[in-house]
Amino acid sequence: MTVDRMVMAFAGCVVLLGIALAHFVHPGWMLLSAFAGLNLIQSAFTGFCPAAMVFRKLGVRPGAAFN
Repeated sequence: MTVDRMVMAFAGCVVLLGIALAHFVHPGWMLLSAFAGLNLIQSAFTGFCPAAMVFRKLGVRPGAAFN
């Protein structure tokens, strides 16, 4: 699995976790999903993604977007 796919999978899990926590715990958890979405948009324009940096340091092979 490449860094690109890991970032997308991680972002998807964060969004789903935020929605589940907002439903079962408190609506304020929707901010977690909003943060993940904003970070994806930001990384699309700048190429900077903190999650990609972490995955790269963990030894995940680079992909096309975050190399």
